[in-house]
This record gives sequence, C-alpha cells and structure tokens, in this order.
Amino acid sequence: MIEKIGIIGLGYVGLPLACALASRDFEVIGLDTDLERLKMIENGVAPIYEEGLGELLQSALKHHKLTLTSDYSELVRICDACFMCVGTPSNPDGSANLKHIEETAVMIADSLRHETKYFLIVIRSTIPPGTTLNIVKKIIEERSGRKMGEYGLCFNPEFLREGKALQDIFNPDRIVIGAVDEKSGKMLLEIHRKFHGEFMPPVLLTTPTNAEIIKYASNVFLATKISFINMISQICQHLPDADVKVVAEGMGMDKRIGKEFLNAGLGWGGSCFPKDIKAFLRFGETLGVKMKLVEAVIEVNELQIEDALRLAENLLDGFNGKIVSVLGLAFKPGTDDIRESRSIKLIEKLIERGVKVRVHDPKALENARRILGNKVEYCSSIEECLQESDLCILATEWTEYKELDPSTLQKFMRSPALLDCRRIYDPERFRGIKFAAIGLGPRSSHDNKF
Repeated sequence: MIEKIGIIGLGYVGLPLACALASRDFEVIGLDTDLERLKMIENGVAPIYEEGLGELLQSALKHHKLTLTSDYSELVRICDACFMCVGTPSNPDGSANLKHIEETAVMIADSLRHETKYFLIVIRSTIPPGTTLNIVKKIIEERSGRKMGEYGLCFNPEFLREGKALQDIFNPDRIVIGAVDEKSGKMLLEIHRKFHGEFMPPVLLTTPTNAEIIKYASNVFLATKISFINMISQICQHLPDADVKVVAEGMGMDKRIGKEFLNAGLGWGGSCFPKDIKAFLRFGETLGVKMKLVEAVIEVNELQIEDALRLAENLLDGFNGKIVSVLGLAFKPGTDDIRESRSIKLIEKLIERGVKVRVHDPKALENARRILGNKVEYCSSIEECLQESDLCILATEWTEYKELDPSTLQKFMRSPALLDCRRIYDPERFRGIKFAAIGLGPRSSHDNKF
C-alpha cells in the first residue's frame, strides 16, 4: 500500500493536490525549487489563491501530513510514488516547452540510481502525445539503470477548473490512467481508491498515448464550445431582440449538447486553454495533420476582444479623452491567475486607443500590476474604480460585482454606461442608462412579452 507520496511542483496543479492528499491521510512531501515559494507554504501561506486552499494547507501542516523540500533525493528516498506537476509553457511557435518535464525526469532518475525499492512515477503535467513513452521513460531508464517493472510510470491527466480545483480533485467526473505496464496502473488505481473511498468515480485505464490525447482533446473541445457560442453572440448583436443567453439556454436543453461552456463572453483564457490548444495545433502539424477547426477556434477567440472594443466605442461615442472602469482582471472568478486574461488583453487595447483605465479585482490586483505596471490606476474598491469614469466594463464575473445597479453607476460615474462582457446583468434593469452586452441584439420599439 502506497502511504507516502511526493508532489513535484507546488503551483496551481501541485499544491491543491498535495493538500487534498494530505487531508485523506497520505503523508505528502511537497517539492519545489522556488525557495521563496517553499518558505511561504511552510508558513501556512498559499502563494496562489484557490477557494479553500489556505485552510486545507494550514490543516495539513498542523497535523504534520505535509512536509516540504527542494531535494529530489530526499523525496525519492522517503516516498513510494510521486506526481510530476511541473509547468509546460509555450515555446515561441506555440509548441509545448518540455524543459521542466525533462529536468524533473533527470533528477528523479539520478535519485533512483541510489535506491533499490520500486518507485511509481505519475505525470500530471499536460504533455504532447508520446512524451511519456518517448521522453520520460527513456530518460528514467537511461539515467537510473532500471527497466520497466523495477519502477512504475503512468500519465494521469488532471481536469481541474482554476478556482474550483479542490472541488474537482475531490469530485472528479472521471479518472484517466495511462499506464506503461499493468503493475503501474494497478498501483495508481489503488492510490485513487484510497483517496476516493466509496465515492470512486468512473475509471478509464488505457495507454499513456491515449491518456495524453484525451487531455488535449478535452481542452480543445471545451474551447470549441466557447468559441462557437461567441460566434453566435456576434450574430445576435445584429438582430433586434436576439439574446445569446436565451439561444444558449435552448441549445443546452439538448442533452447531446449540454449547457456547460456555452457562456458567451470575452473568450477563453487562463493557464491551460491558450497554451494547450496552440500546442495541440503544432503537434498536429508535426504529423502533417491540418486542424482547420482548431485554427478557427483560436481565430474566433481573438475576434471577441475586437467585438468588445466596438461595443465600448459605440457606448463612449469614441475613445478620445475617455475614462473607463474595468471590473475584474483575473481570467475567471475564484482565482488570482491573470495568465492569458481576456480582461488584461482588452485593457491593453483600450490603452493603445488613448483611454485612461481604472481597474479593480478582489484577488488579482498585485498580479496585474506586474503586467500592466503604471499604465492603469489600481483601485481598492468598486466605488473608487467608478469615480468620474465614462464607461464601466464588467470583464470578470466575480460575485462582488453582481449586485451593481444603475443608481451606483449614476452616483459615481461622470457618464453612466455599462458594457457587460460576461452576461451577468439583466438588461431590463439598466434601461435608464447606456447599456450593451456581448450577444445582445438591439431592443425593438414594440413591447415583447417574452
């Protein structure tokens, strides 16, 4: 029975997994090479914002279920298995950069050379198909001197939503295990069985290559749904009384389609979709496969920013000399992650057009400051952000913003106007001021009982 598990890489994937495993009576060794990050975690401070993570981290430390190190040899010596949760950022051409995967495999292999026990290696990072067998396995065997059967190797993709990572770890839709051999798969399955107990989700046991494709294909498909409904939103904006929210609701009632990921807005962003979709596109090119649909998914996503700019310009009657308040900087609510944030991209486009921008976000202000510098004014409250502005843009649908009403805009803004880029407001409430929304057609003059 595997009792002691190492987690390599304590970021948005690794730290929630480490804390979750610790909460289910595993002894967890967390490894990161960022010593400042390790110090923060050791002091009970999560270096990232994720709902419930801070409390779970402090509990794990208090009950001595989580210890920290930067030493690979220590982790391999103490643990029975490890999960690789290191980053796979994009190369300039969009392909996946596997530098951290390769470096981690080398460090594990070099540490294994001095051990005699069986050790299970589980890759959690998103990697191109073939990486487990053609890169990681090769490095492990060449540098450790071991053959398959003397160690274990699996690819076990995560399907986490940032902001809901712990919820998704504890209650996944499915578990996909890409095992190099039968023993590896069985051992990883036992870890999941101990973790989930009677609430074990469905399991697919397959090859590493299939599991790698499943991860990429899942993200591409979800991004496709978002780009599709955003394309429909642009149709709706040209038609009187059309509303993409209603269209999406009707589509989602079809169980073949489903309602998830049919929310029109500024498009998809974050740490996963942009890099994974580009990486999959580049991977296809290496095989000579032209994925025109994936190219279109990316193109539609970029068009959403231009569409929002057009709506903003119409509400402002031109950008020159105007002040715009932007509510929300994180790429989605529930996280402080601003990687590939559509809000940040929109702000940069507004600045290029000579607009003065004020910004607010409940969690992501400091992260945004590292990107935007002194180009915008950072506000500690919604009211401060709205002060004397000409347009308010709702860019991230934080709960804090949902109660915003016309009276607040009229009280603080110079020229009350609202652009809802995440469709959280009822247009009827804002009939008294300038209002526009993604996917909302012009209101007709006749009464519409629907």
